[in-house]
Amino acid sequence: MQKVVSLAALTLALAAGHVAAEPLTPEEQILTRQAGYSFMSWNMGKIKANLDGEFSPTQVSAAANAIAGIANSGMGALYGPGTDKDIGDVKTRVKPELFTNQEKVGEVAVGFIEAANNMAEVAAMAESKEDVQEAFGKLGESCKACHKEFRKD
Repeated sequence: MQKVVSLAALTLALAAGHVAAEPLTPEEQILTRQAGYSFMSWNMGKIKANLDGEFSPTQVSAAANAIAGIANSGMGALYGPGTDKDIGDVKTRVKPELFTNQEKVGEVAVGFIEAANNMAEVAAMAESKEDVQEAFGKLGESCKACHKEFRKD
């Protein structure tokens, strides 16, 4: 019985590795990046709620770490060929300029990653709202910089 369970576990692990290694279709890239941005937005909301209400350093730190994790995850790989436009029912709000102005994309991306990492560092040591307000403001500004340049209204 133990051999059967071990074989089943090995088969599942190999299958999962194979699925993870498959390249994403343009539709999947759009949906995956949208999920990432939705998750970041939700975590930004958690930080804002802590700044507007009762402050929990643990909640702020967890949210900041989630944002930094996504910022450092290599989401640029989700902007492959064909993801600059709607595909069937899968809609995108990215402007075509994101695919043609790589210098500005890099500048905005680096600014966001730096702000996200700073937010996580500050949140790890924060004891009060005042400790995180400036870092949160800079993180929000980095989000707005990308929206302004590369997101359709």
